[in-house]
Amino acid sequence: MAHKIKKINDSLVELKKEASFINLVAKRRDSTPGGKGPDRQTDSSFEKDEKVFGREDVVSKIVESLTNSNKQQDLSVMAIVGMPGLGKTTLAKSVYNEPAIDTHFNKKIWVCVSNTFDVDVILSHMLESLTRHNTGMKNRSPLIDSLKDELTGKKYVLILDDVWSEDESKWESLKSCLSKLNSSPGSSIIITTRSADVASIAETAIAETLPRLELTILSTGECWSILKQRANYMNDVIDADRERIGRAIAEKCGGIPLVAKVLGGIMRSKTSRDDWLSIQESEIWKLPKAEDKIMLVLKLSFDNLKSPPLKQCFAYCSLLRKDFEIERDNLIQLWMAQGLLQPSTDKIHHEIEDTGDEYFSILLKNSLFQEVTEGGSITKYTMHDLVHDLAEEVSKSESLTRDLKDKCGVRHVAHIPTSTLANMSEVTVGRLHSLFSNDQVPDIIFSKFRALRVLSLQEAKIQELSNSFGKMKHLRYLDISYTGIKALPKSIGKLYNLQTLRMQETDYLKEVPREMQNLINLRHLYFDKTMEFPAGLLRGLTNLRTLSYFNVGKEMGVGIEELVGLNHLKGELIIRNLENIRDEEEAKKAKLEDKKNVLELSYVWARSRSNPEGLESRPSSDFHDENVLEGLKPHTKLESLSIENFMGDKFPSWMMRNPLPLNNLKKVLLFGCRRCEGLPILGHLPGLGHVEISGMHNLKLLGSEFYGYNHVYEAAVATREKVLFPALKTLSIVGCGELTEWMEAPTTMTSSTSKVVVFPCLEELALGGCPLLRNAPSHFPSLKELWIWVMGSEKPMASICNEVSTLTSLYIEKIKGLTSLSSGMLKKNKNLTSLVIWSCDEMIHIAPNVFGCCANLRELTIGGCKKLEQLAEGLDTLPLLRS
Repeated sequence: MAHKIKKINDSLVELKKEASFINLVAKRRDSTPGGKGPDRQTDSSFEKDEKVFGREDVVSKIVESLTNSNKQQDLSVMAIVGMPGLGKTTLAKSVYNEPAIDTHFNKKIWVCVSNTFDVDVILSHMLESLTRHNTGMKNRSPLIDSLKDELTGKKYVLILDDVWSEDESKWESLKSCLSKLNSSPGSSIIITTRSADVASIAETAIAETLPRLELTILSTGECWSILKQRANYMNDVIDADRERIGRAIAEKCGGIPLVAKVLGGIMRSKTSRDDWLSIQESEIWKLPKAEDKIMLVLKLSFDNLKSPPLKQCFAYCSLLRKDFEIERDNLIQLWMAQGLLQPSTDKIHHEIEDTGDEYFSILLKNSLFQEVTEGGSITKYTMHDLVHDLAEEVSKSESLTRDLKDKCGVRHVAHIPTSTLANMSEVTVGRLHSLFSNDQVPDIIFSKFRALRVLSLQEAKIQELSNSFGKMKHLRYLDISYTGIKALPKSIGKLYNLQTLRMQETDYLKEVPREMQNLINLRHLYFDKTMEFPAGLLRGLTNLRTLSYFNVGKEMGVGIEELVGLNHLKGELIIRNLENIRDEEEAKKAKLEDKKNVLELSYVWARSRSNPEGLESRPSSDFHDENVLEGLKPHTKLESLSIENFMGDKFPSWMMRNPLPLNNLKKVLLFGCRRCEGLPILGHLPGLGHVEISGMHNLKLLGSEFYGYNHVYEAAVATREKVLFPALKTLSIVGCGELTEWMEAPTTMTSSTSKVVVFPCLEELALGGCPLLRNAPSHFPSLKELWIWVMGSEKPMASICNEVSTLTSLYIEKIKGLTSLSSGMLKKNKNLTSLVIWSCDEMIHIAPNVFGCCANLRELTIGGCKKLEQLAEGLDTLPLLRS
């Protein structure tokens, strides 16, 4: 007994030694556990369906100040200051997306600074915002040179969002760097900050100062508008009693948009009068401090989560850095690794990830997550700073805490210094369930992680993993993305419980060891498309749900038959190097029809086959593409189909059946199918929303087969109305060099008196690189955006523009035969706000009354039209237009 007591005392002494390590769990605000870049990763796009209330006049005032034509200073700064939750970032987004900003400034740049004010990082993200890709540059001199290339002689506006730094020397350093960019006078910086001191320091550092904006609270009516919008009552009639309760709740929001937004999320799920009344009468409204009030409102949203596991999932997000951006599936996999999810016993075919998806949706609906959009699509999710603060607070009671006062409860740590990790006791290390680190992890410590479930080394400064790596028997989630690791140790095959393995953007890691075939519980595998796998390895991983790519090897490589047993695959599957499949019989070995949960399927042949040494002119018998694709028939519930660099003369029978049996398709992408002359019948598909046709050089006609006259979707049988392409929203036809005719759909069916409606939902049309096309349909009742370029005739453009009345944006480039832009082309488009005319060499005239027809035009760009005359006299009809 004495030696046991001594051992306990020794452990207590060891714990006492660690008392100084109060930052054990991610208290460093400059860490980046979830992804590349600095703390803050906000973007300039709005959330889906997001609207701005109560700030319209403020936006106009800022825009007017920024675009003042008399302002000739090299650089000016405007500060937006306000307490948390007032909507500083939302206001900056509104200004950033104003058409007048696009017109006045040559370049727009969005950088979120957050807690770490690193000048080189800011410069890097400025360059990334301008070029739309990560250059990887870190040294200041090449960064400045690259920014010069982008900004010399140009006027730019730079948003620095969520700034905290009061270090005057760093502001002076940033000003010095910006002064070297040779930009045009009149460039401006907007900063958003909670601190008036930060604003003053920035204003002092930048010589020219625009009026500071102290953001105020909203009115009760504006808060009520936010509540209704978030609760999905914006367009509904609300009875007088519920209106009274709703406005009472709005009044108690204290004018804080974030409070209204969060409460609206609660009201969305609590729809009865009594539910709303309980929110109104909550005790949270008695606290005087505004920030405490916000936190307690957020806490109310947390308390509204009924399931304890759901609350634990929310609390686990405290381990991610503030303003993290993370993919939905990634976070679900982290929850799964910690055992926070359980499959439902009440639902057939319900998997553990489905539980995570339900949890995520609940948190999103309660405004505890925010959507991050890119290119109009939701790509990732984040948390508001205050919501993250809430996650930190509630995690203390869930043993998912950053508070080390109770050392025995520590289970999860994130981004602690290497020295702290190395000095932790074996007892403490042995208890850890999660470790997020972007630093060097001592090799010796891997053998001590006896209970570790999650290990994220994303962006860690490591090049190899210790062989003791295999001792982490409980590990379920491993992320080594964005590292310099060159090889995986063979001991990785001992991680039998591993569920998720992420190794993306690992430039030096080109292959994996054969021992990986022992990872029989692996469900999600992410890697770069150049990764090589030993033959036979994937065949044994029958539990896989996610597979980034499947690269078909050559004769002695990974054959297509390795897919045969992977029937749990779901989501997206990209099959590459299909030229390595010999024939239809070999292709059938994949048994794609059995993979019912693969909803997005891409078939990719090597692009190089159609370019060098005249391969494109070789007879089709030299290629096996038709037979191969015939054998790769998918299941009929497929939602997205993409075919790239296919060299067959015609598509396989399962694509050309009449009607096409893939009735659930939502997206069809056909890239570089150079030999095909015909398209699948698509017009009858009820859910098809996006079609992209590119590089089909032998396509000559878009007609009845494309529309599917005899197999249309009957949207309203009672009225005998038949609809062609009933759900299509975007259509792109590009690089079809032989396309000569795009037929108009009939207005009535030949076999009956039924009325035909075509493209009722089409909003975006791109038509380019079709020099032989001489006609196009004119019936596009909902078209908003039209891009048309590199055409041998103006007739297709005229056909569309003369009849369409809904355009808001028109882009025209290199249209032969277009000599004049008449009012007839645009007279019906009263809502046109953007017009771009580029490199139309034959254009000599724009009718003055064109601009009279377009009273709402806010953006006009004309360039490369060498013969253009008689434009100026029409410009005075557009007082709001800025050149």
